[in-house]
Amino acid sequence: QVLLHVLFEHAVGYALLALKEVEEISLLQPQVEESVLNLGKFHNIVRLVAFCPFASSQVALENANAVSEGVVHEDLRLLLETHLPSKKKKVLLGVGDPKIGAAIQEELGYNCQTGGVIAEILRGVRLHFHNLVKGLTDLSACKAQLGLGHSYSRAKVKFNVNRVDNMIIQSISLLDQLDKDINTFSMRVREWYGYHFPELVKIINDNATYCRLAQFIGNRRELNDEKLEKLEELTMDGAKAKAILDASRSSMGMDISAIDLINIESFSSRVVSLSEYRQSLHTYLRSKMSQVAPSLSALIGEAVGARLIAHAGSLTNLAKYPASTVQILGAEKALFRALKTRGNTPKYGLIFHSTFIGRAAAKNKGRISRYLANKCSIASRIDCFSEVPTSVFGEKLREQVEERLSFYETGEIPRKNLDVMKEAMVQAEEAAAEITRKLEKQEKKRLKKEKKRLAALALASSENSSSTPEECEETSEKPKKKKKQKPQEVPQENGMEDPSISFSKPKKKKSFSKEELMSSDLEETAGSTNLPKRKKSSPKEETVNDPEEAGHRSGSKKKRKFSKEEPVSSGPEEAAGKSSSKKKKKFHKASQED
Repeated sequence: QVLLHVLFEHAVGYALLALKEVEEISLLQPQVEESVLNLGKFHNIVRLVAFCPFASSQVALENANAVSEGVVHEDLRLLLETHLPSKKKKVLLGVGDPKIGAAIQEELGYNCQTGGVIAEILRGVRLHFHNLVKGLTDLSACKAQLGLGHSYSRAKVKFNVNRVDNMIIQSISLLDQLDKDINTFSMRVREWYGYHFPELVKIINDNATYCRLAQFIGNRRELNDEKLEKLEELTMDGAKAKAILDASRSSMGMDISAIDLINIESFSSRVVSLSEYRQSLHTYLRSKMSQVAPSLSALIGEAVGARLIAHAGSLTNLAKYPASTVQILGAEKALFRALKTRGNTPKYGLIFHSTFIGRAAAKNKGRISRYLANKCSIASRIDCFSEVPTSVFGEKLREQVEERLSFYETGEIPRKNLDVMKEAMVQAEEAAAEITRKLEKQEKKRLKKEKKRLAALALASSENSSSTPEECEETSEKPKKKKKQKPQEVPQENGMEDPSISFSKPKKKKSFSKEELMSSDLEETAGSTNLPKRKKSSPKEETVNDPEEAGHRSGSKKKRKFSKEEPVSSGPEEAAGKSSSKKKKKFHKASQED
């Protein structure tokens, strides 16, 4: 009996399931479809054999890419070799994708089956997968699918930013649309302004110049010799400027009101701005083509090369086309009409706009278009698949087309393709080496700038973080030091005892009790006993004061000494004054009590 297993690929990992009653299932497909929806019945049919979870999102992405490309990943190989029976002939493996099934059958030798019952079983597994695997919830499975879907999509569209051909396709489409719009609007301006100044249409042919002149002239009756210099600047032709001035004096146009002129001028300014934007867009397209497809743009020009890429859909698609398809690209309608009516098929499509076919004689147009299509196909493949794109091959291919054109006209034999390509290979290697060198230099400069910027930011942040706590510490430390220094330094420097400190303390007290008054009397008596000592210490104070008056020394200690000795010298007088005031208050209180 053949054992049927089913391989299921999920965002969280690979699951290998075994099916019971294989023969009955294969016979009764409608019953399988019904039992898929019922979890109890489905458990009777399917049994989980093994589950191999992915280690990380990166591993999941690698496995998803491998499955989509039809490649057997190492994780999948390990799962199948470990859990499938060793007798490969008795095993039938059901898979959802025929491509991966063919790869498994070729590499591992297991018979694979797709479609039919397998598709229904896989539908049921997808529906009940979170119930089959322990510890997996429906929410976590959905999150894993969403994450893998986003990463898979990003990986598919993640190319080199400088070589994205989408911008070329959009810009050439916009360029063609702008050309049509500018022509339509310019015809509208010509018709509108032609009522007032019809002769200007015959003198000026260019649309953008006509709109600029309509904006500048306005009312033709106000045009005079003073504006001739500006007219010459706009037309870039003195004869045309003189003709415009003469025509304005003898014009057959009707008079126009000021409000109509304002509308014409505003519309003309819009058309002028559109034409200027068209020029800038063309410059942008040239720069993008030189980055993405330098060889193709060197061979047939930026506009024709961009149209070929846009018509093919991408540069990769254009590179995959054969030369015969490139030759008639853009002439599909004529081709199918010719096939339908059994007429002559077209000789050229979009490549007709290149200069080579126009320069060739009528009998050689088909030959040169075939040769040019061949070279365009080579150039597009070089641009698409080369690591460092250069314009060397495009220039060499252009030289070959020029030589073939001269061969058709004069019969001069062109160089062999082998010799030309050898020269191109040597030059391309040199150009590629120079380009890589420049890119490396630019990268080094960018890294240096980035390092400097990061270092400056780190330094600034460290300074800000260090300065704020230091300032706080300084402000908190300074008052503490002063409080400590005052009681220590005053007795050491002045030679005074502790009672001298009490002279400054009563200043802060506003209300006095009887006990304080008694203590102040005791302090007064102590002060009277210490008065002779202070007189003795006065010569010391004079010695401190004399040098300061003479020389103004800048020592921090001496300044402190001076500032702290001042209150001590004036202390006895203040103490005497305070004690007398206290006595008066005491006497006043006693009289009130009586």
